[in-house]
Amino acid sequence: MLTLDKVYLAGAELRSVVRKTDLIRADALSRNCEVFLKTENLQKTGSFKVRGAYYKMSNMTQEERERGVVACSAGNHAQGVALAAQKFGIRSVIFLPNGAPISKIEATRALGAEIMLVDGVYDDAYEAAIQYCADNHMVFLHPFDDVDVIAGQSTVALEVLEQLPDLEAIVVPIGGGGLIAGIAFAIKAMRPSCKVYGVQAAGADSMKRSFDDKCHYFAETVSTFADGIAVKNPGDLTYDICMDYVDEIVTVTEDQTATAILTLMERQKLVAEGAGAVAVAAIMFNKLPIAGKKVCAVISGGNIDVNILSRVINRGLVTSGRLTNLTIELIDKPGQLKNVSALIADQGANVISVQYTPGGPNMDINGCYLHISMETRNHAHLEQIRKAINDSGLCIRDL
Repeated sequence: MLTLDKVYLAGAELRSVVRKTDLIRADALSRNCEVFLKTENLQKTGSFKVRGAYYKMSNMTQEERERGVVACSAGNHAQGVALAAQKFGIRSVIFLPNGAPISKIEATRALGAEIMLVDGVYDDAYEAAIQYCADNHMVFLHPFDDVDVIAGQSTVALEVLEQLPDLEAIVVPIGGGGLIAGIAFAIKAMRPSCKVYGVQAAGADSMKRSFDDKCHYFAETVSTFADGIAVKNPGDLTYDICMDYVDEIVTVTEDQTATAILTLMERQKLVAEGAGAVAVAAIMFNKLPIAGKKVCAVISGGNIDVNILSRVINRGLVTSGRLTNLTIELIDKPGQLKNVSALIADQGANVISVQYTPGGPNMDINGCYLHISMETRNHAHLEQIRKAINDSGLCIRDL
């Protein structure tokens, strides 16, 4: 059973092992509430996961440690288990989906773990890990559906309440539910008036569906670049705790998550992975009833693959109206590009690329398309530019 005593024991056990991550005020993220960021992306291994993994191993018997541990993960739990196993001198075998970011795979390997890659997503790695564990008589260390793991994750809440005693709401990412289960239990035990909100990716919303329908839901597929929360099946224990202690669960889109990642980089100088940014996305896009409240968003991880980061930034720029592509229908004659460029420059935008293509069969024989990419301030600025182009007699085509 999860108890407040166990939560405090976990806090004491982890005090010399994990970082007490900063709680940073972030006024730039919302005009409607006071936002504070719990920066678990700056934790050892770049994620909160080391808390649960280490506390679980601290409670293992010597016989269990000698057998070694098996774990499955999308990447962050893998690093937490590998680091904890290294500190305890325990053999660790980690199963990861082959789509996990290379940076997470290599970071786990560097901590001394044996790596097994599995086709599919987290749940496929889970099945393979369970079978390997049984075949080799090792100890399975579940990433979220375990009392000790949940107790370890709950220490995030202990720190937040110490750092912000008058906290009114906390927003937490959800994959399998271990983090929010621990935080919700601890928050409601120590500050019952504080609201606990969960956030999932719209393409991986099994806990939200379970929560809303009051029935454990298993998703056939998941689709999100937030690999850390791409879970088909939430835990049984975490589901029960969420039903008892969580106030509401919402979802955010891929575009909203990308915008949150971009905003955290620009405004707060923080790098968050997709799973780590969904709580911020929910606040930025007004998904929750938190107006006027002191709110903590948990940035659960920062292990984003640099190969995908540029795509995420580009998507965030497009979503926020900062990067725009326009296609303008023209008559192909000298001076047209100069006129269009001058018109855009007069509106304060910056043209960064231009491409010309011949017109289609339904256009004038001298017709052409001018494809322009430009940097703009926001959506309102874009509309101002579109109006100026239309008012000049040119035609914008949405191809």
